[in-house]
Amino acid sequence: MSERVPRAEVVVDLDAIAANTAVLRERVGRPLMAVVKADGYGHGMVPAARATLAGGADQLGVAVLEEALALRAAGITAPVLAWLHTPGSDYAAALAADVEVSVNTDRALAEVVAAARATGRPARLHLCADTGLSREGAGPADWPGLVAAAARAQDDGDLAVVGLWSHLAYADAPTHPTIGAQVRVFEEAVAIARRAGLTDARLHLANSAATVALPGTWFDMVRPGIAVYGLDPLGGDAAAHGLRPAMTVRARAALTKRVPAGVGVSYGHTYSPDRETTLVLVPVGYADGVPRAGGNRAPVLAAGARRTIAGRVCMDQFVLDVGDDEVRPGDEVVLWGPGDSGEPTAQDWADAVDTIHYELVTRVGGRFTRRYTGTAGAV
Repeated sequence: MSERVPRAEVVVDLDAIAANTAVLRERVGRPLMAVVKADGYGHGMVPAARATLAGGADQLGVAVLEEALALRAAGITAPVLAWLHTPGSDYAAALAADVEVSVNTDRALAEVVAAARATGRPARLHLCADTGLSREGAGPADWPGLVAAAARAQDDGDLAVVGLWSHLAYADAPTHPTIGAQVRVFEEAVAIARRAGLTDARLHLANSAATVALPGTWFDMVRPGIAVYGLDPLGGDAAAHGLRPAMTVRARAALTKRVPAGVGVSYGHTYSPDRETTLVLVPVGYADGVPRAGGNRAPVLAAGARRTIAGRVCMDQFVLDVGDDEVRPGDEVVLWGPGDSGEPTAQDWADAVDTIHYELVTRVGGRFTRRYTGTAGAV
């Protein structure tokens, strides 16, 4: 029996993830926390985590406890930090699995302390300061109280504060004045924590953009996410930073047909060819994470040339106009990839549909098959 050819697949190059991690780790010359939240930014959390560790990552970062526990269930023993929690989170399960947790309120700190006492396992805790993003983190008014309470809990043996951190609002604009302002606020928050006795905590502020562009934010550890997957956090050419995109998104043509000039194509007839032409049906759509906004805007590679989607992206499919070029059912259509063979990149798509490549790679999926290449981190 011949091998079945996938209708559509997301191909992830694990060796690229490992190499990107190694490039970043060498660049900063200090510990690196590879962020693998959101299913490894759409690349697959567990394989991506193993690849980053193979590339030299010292620690892993995730948003929610469920992600951290899934890494542990997969046999990954490296340090893991989870930082996004709601009241009543299962901190006991986190401590039992040796997962580090972050808090930014007295309430959350009290829940962690209660879990530590119930399990007999002291927590490894990070404290998050809001330095200007106005999102997660304790603000300047609440920070001293949180730090003092954490120091008392540390003295009581309920936890060890191993990290102090924050997050930047404008790291992708390296000259923006908020960066310096946030660094100053962070340093003030650190000074308060140090005076309270939290002297051993590792400092981390730099996300991907800061890791590639802002050495003054590196502190004790960097925390890149999108960059380990080979995408430029500054919105430019990843190769300029020594990075290679790890994801290729492709599908097989389902149907081709010759049509006369003037026919309406797809819902609403927003596209009509001005000559007799060949239309190609590509069997993926917005249910698979292909942005509906890509209609008449987004590029793909088909029959060796760049094409623009013709008409609207539908739930399960979209159409290409390939003129007189020969395309047969089963031929490959590449939505985005590293760009080596002329295919668009995720950045090209982001530019076309007015979004960011983060959104594209984390949303693509649906009925795509995911396949891995490379050996980095293989088990």
